[in-house]
Amino acid sequence: MGYRELWRAGGVVPLLVSSLLARLPMLATTVPIAFLAKDASGSFRWAGVVAGAYSVGTAVAGPLWSRTADRRGPRGVLLVTGIGWSVALLAIALLPAAQYRLLPLLTVVAGALVPPVSQTLRAAWPRVVNGPALRTAYSVDATTQELLFMVGPMLGATAVSVASPRLGVLLAAAMSAVFIWWYALRQPKPLDHGPRTEVPLTARQLLWHRHRLPLILAFGLWITSFSGISLAIVAFADNHGERLIAGVFESVWAFGSLVGGAVAGALPGRGTSHLWRRAALVAVGMLLCVFATWSAVSLGIALAVSGLTLAPAIGALYGRLGALTPDVAKTEVFGWMSGAATGGGAIGAAVAGAIIDGFGVRYVWLLAAVLAVLATVLLLRVPPETAAEAAEAEAVEAEAVEAEAVELPGAGLLRETA
Repeated sequence: MGYRELWRAGGVVPLLVSSLLARLPMLATTVPIAFLAKDASGSFRWAGVVAGAYSVGTAVAGPLWSRTADRRGPRGVLLVTGIGWSVALLAIALLPAAQYRLLPLLTVVAGALVPPVSQTLRAAWPRVVNGPALRTAYSVDATTQELLFMVGPMLGATAVSVASPRLGVLLAAAMSAVFIWWYALRQPKPLDHGPRTEVPLTARQLLWHRHRLPLILAFGLWITSFSGISLAIVAFADNHGERLIAGVFESVWAFGSLVGGAVAGALPGRGTSHLWRRAALVAVGMLLCVFATWSAVSLGIALAVSGLTLAPAIGALYGRLGALTPDVAKTEVFGWMSGAATGGGAIGAAVAGAIIDGFGVRYVWLLAAVLAVLATVLLLRVPPETAAEAAEAEAVEAEAVEAEAVELPGAGLLRETA
């Protein structure tokens, strides 16, 4: 079973747990910063400007930090950005309310200093596990993200409700200073594959690739649709006069994805796994919601079913992108993927708002289904994962470990006791 092989690998649990804790403050900051901006300015429009500035900083600097992590190693980049991001959050929390016009500038800086935790984690998995366990690792990564999306914003909202937005931002700054430092120290060392023959790729060489570019664009289309759906859920709840069900719908959707990812990670996998088939199921799930907006119960059921398709598809996409990218550029390529997600999220929310006002809530799910179909078309020519490919990767990894053990007598004992 995939989970059994994954948990047996040394270093998996500390790496996964530390990455979850390191990403938690990133999601916990969104609600406090939004309310901090609104309380200071008296306008949610200003809160939107502040959120947009944060996204711009993340989109611009994210790929650059990821590229640096590939060139110089992830540990130093994580420590520098972790400290810098904590300081930026501290500055935001301590900014006097009368100086609220400086918030966009500070949030641009904070966004530019967001540590590349997700990118370095996805680049690290092939250095920790291989074979079927690697497929499970990417599935677990995608699944546990749903927990973060459920817990992170709730933690920030609780801090705002119990105390104040400033305390919420200060809490995130304190958590990041500790958790990102711990995650940085858990970074696995690269295995020695002999003299390095690979040369660094330029951004154009990395992105303008017949397989990598469709994968990144498909992920961006998915996030565009997800962002639009989140706004449609809020609008549906508002139209029905029960704003509380927006949180229920989000939790149901996330829970469906949790279940789907857990099941996909436990399955042994087929001999040949086509990513476009999982992408097609995502489109079907979106289309199902189009015909379920006539009541809250029907939409809740449709969201749960739709959620079942998300984590398995996202986890498979992570795996294919990692497998089709050279080791010298794995972190950077996931950085570009995160940039596509940031841009897609901003576009999705803006377009969905216009559709809701002009046509109605159900048409947001129709747009999401269309975008999911486009993502499926992009993925048709991406080569499938095969059993032979997984076996070859496992054999290469085993040879590297054996070579390392020959060069360093007792290395296996040290690895077991570490």
